[in-house]
Amino acid sequence: MASTYLSPGVYVEEVDRGTKPIEAAGTNTLAFLGECSVGPVNEPILVTNWSQFTKNFGDFQNSEYLAHAVYGFFNNGGGRAYIVNVGTWDPENSVDPDGEKIASKAALYTGKDNGPGSRSGLKLLEEIDDISLVCAPGQTDPAIQDALLSHCENMKYRFAILDSPETIEKGGVDRLPKPRDSKFGAYYFPWIEVYDPQKGNIYQPPSGYMAGIYARSDTERGVHKAPANELVRGALGLKYNVTKGEQDILNPKGINCIRYFRNRGIRVWGARTISSDPSWRYINVRRLFNMVEQSIENGTQWVVFEPNDQSLWKRVERTITAFLLRIWRTGAFLGQTPEQAFYVKCDEETNPPEVIDAGQLVCEVGICPVKPAEFVIFRIGQMASGGDVSE
Repeated sequence: MASTYLSPGVYVEEVDRGTKPIEAAGTNTLAFLGECSVGPVNEPILVTNWSQFTKNFGDFQNSEYLAHAVYGFFNNGGGRAYIVNVGTWDPENSVDPDGEKIASKAALYTGKDNGPGSRSGLKLLEEIDDISLVCAPGQTDPAIQDALLSHCENMKYRFAILDSPETIEKGGVDRLPKPRDSKFGAYYFPWIEVYDPQKGNIYQPPSGYMAGIYARSDTERGVHKAPANELVRGALGLKYNVTKGEQDILNPKGINCIRYFRNRGIRVWGARTISSDPSWRYINVRRLFNMVEQSIENGTQWVVFEPNDQSLWKRVERTITAFLLRIWRTGAFLGQTPEQAFYVKCDEETNPPEVIDAGQLVCEVGICPVKPAEFVIFRIGQMASGGDVSE
């Protein structure tokens, strides 16, 4: 109903904006799990810089891997991290929040869920919505790595960064173990050499440094850019100098190498997940889908309990199309036009009477992600004067 205006003047009125646009979900908030001799135990602490970490958990001497990983994260471009100190592992004295003895180091990290106020380890992270990356620096036990992968798979929108063992068995890189198959994790080799104020140069696991590079790449280029061919800040050397022939063995297995290149420094030289499924071979593809799926879930909560009719279907379709159009303009999708890059379908075909009667609304979304140029090939041959190239 139109308002009635009687006196001349300016009138300011509030109007309903209607459907809110979908905002892109965050992609670079990390969760660290590690052992530290000081600081709160089994309590997620958000830190946004190195000083905040040292205020809560002390310096490098208070943890074997955690402090260096956090320092490497911030040094390489990270900005937000939750720290979960799982305590220090002692086979005789380690107990959970309920006072029960912890049977193994893996159980220390996996944790228990006895309800609010009684969660520990990975179970604590289920309470926090904005985490997108997870790592446990230096933990190469298959049981711990399996728990990290399972956590990310169950939470749907998280990605695990895993470390290889510090040393490899006799027999070379062929003997390097690999975690189980998963599209929600990446695996890095070898460990990197860094400076420790008390011990001098030491070797540390790369996961924290890699997480910082993920965050830096997301900020500078976007989550669709593979976090590879990036300089590892703070790395002085490598435990093993991987050759091209050795990477020829490791790369097809999904083991990402960190390599030294003359005049270019130490760089991440791999961008694969540990999945055997070609559709999910690349880290950036998995993380792009994580971001898109989470953004749509968060941005369409208003749809729940609305009248399920053609009007709602069109509003949903317009909302998601507008969001994907913004993502396409950043270069995240392959296609010269929006029609080539993605589609959104929400109509009578996706919502027949039996679907509506079940209280459901079904919307189909398809996107074509960009994939990295992993193998760059130049074909060069001799050319006769004024003629074609002959190989």
